[in-house]
Amino acid sequence: MGFAYKAWRGVFYPPGLSPRNYLAYYASRFNAVEMDSTFYGVPTAERVMRWTAVSPVGFRICPKTPRAITHDASLDRGIMLMQTFIKQIRLLGNYLGPILIQFPPNFTIQKYNQLTTFLKTLPPDLQFAIEFRHPSWEQPETAELLRQHNICQVTADYIYMPKQIHRTTNYLYLRFLGPHGQFADKNKEQLDKTAELKQWWQKIQPHLPHIHTIYAFFNNDYAGYSPATCNRFREIVGEPTTEINQPQQGRLF
Repeated sequence: MGFAYKAWRGVFYPPGLSPRNYLAYYASRFNAVEMDSTFYGVPTAERVMRWTAVSPVGFRICPKTPRAITHDASLDRGIMLMQTFIKQIRLLGNYLGPILIQFPPNFTIQKYNQLTTFLKTLPPDLQFAIEFRHPSWEQPETAELLRQHNICQVTADYIYMPKQIHRTTNYLYLRFLGPHGQFADKNKEQLDKTAELKQWWQKIQPHLPHIHTIYAFFNNDYAGYSPATCNRFREIVGEPTTEINQPQQGRLF
């Protein structure tokens, strides 16, 4: 989740590498990124085109919907801004993956009607993934609503939500989140999540015949250092792992 972390300097990113070149370096080792910076505002066209210019063919960028839409006001007031955001994000072209819409914990199922109205304004030709952070959304009608609009219900390993997969599209979007701020350092794995990740892979198995892609993203708070944890999950699912430059990191286990 994101890529421009100061803690990764000299650990994931080679010493002396300019932050301007971080995305290109990241994209040479992973095939998708959740673009966290868009959560803080609609990007300029120049910035979006810069992302495409440094990304290899086949790389996917999954932008996070601005908080001004999902967090700072009622959802209906964010419809016009969402259209502006989508217009800019379309510039990603073939690099565009699912657009993440993450709602805060106080967004409960009492706002079901607001959500229904909002979903009707989203263009059907793009992919969207919605993450709920309140357990009241764990209802059959939630998944049915998202299926009607061909929108993915995010599967989150998150402290407030049950660890369940609700498949609503022909792809899955997984987010592995740890308690915010639980690690002072975010440059090495501090928890071994192998057993939990193997359990997740078992939960995914029944859905494999019905999906074409799995998007899986980790934050640093999940185990301490998300590039290494991502590699750990890749190994579990049988995907090739990527070489990570870790000149200052010793063995944890």
